Amino acid sequence: MKRIISPSVLSADFGHLADDIAMLDRSEAEWIHIDVMDGVFVPNISFGFPLMPPMRKGTRKVLDTHLMIINPERYVERFAKAGADIITVHLEATEDPRAVIEQIKKTGVKAGMSIKPKTPVSAIVPYLNDLDLVLIMSVEPGFGGQSFIEGSIEKVAELKREIDRCGSQAVIEIDGGITLDNAAEVYAAGCEVLVAGSTVFASPDPEATIHKLLNV
Repeated sequence: MKRIISPSVLSADFGHLADDIAMLDRSEAEWIHIDVMDGVFVPNISFGFPLMPPMRKGTRKVLDTHLMIINPERYVERFAKAGADIITVHLEATEDPRAVIEQIKKTGVKAGMSIKPKTPVSAIVPYLNDLDLVLIMSVEPGFGGQSFIEGSIEKVAELKREIDRCGSQAVIEIDGGITLDNAAEVYAAGCEVLVAGSTVFASPDPEATIHKLLNV
């Protein structure tokens, strides 16, 4: 299975964001994870459209855009135009998941869907054949730096079995509490994309940490 690291810029130094984006562009990370929070779906507010074009200009990497916002269909087209390569919405944040998946795909970007820690894998199974990506939250969404929730690895394994069973091409991504201590076990469960925020940006050598996360 392919291994991809998607460092979350939520943990970057916003005072030197251009430098951090340039570092990620040099690194072995193939994706850059952008957490968009509205203060309603999750108890925090991050950033939105204004930062997308500068990040798009600053890197060739895939912009992995995670919308933690209610009614995400209101903003799908704007994020696609702003430079997103993947748009992931939350199953819990929309009344019509299939419609928003179709809306994302019509913009020409890849469609992802995420589930919170308490949402069972069974809830997303009906949509697997329509998705390019499924994001398992291994912390409660809304804040960086949280600890990995026990049971998340079993959830990844269950999702992998369901993807294989139905023949979906969706890749599995995980977000929250990823470290050098648990990355190998997460890969082994069937996850291909690891979102890493604090582990990368709080390390003395982020590029070396990305390399280690890919090669655990």
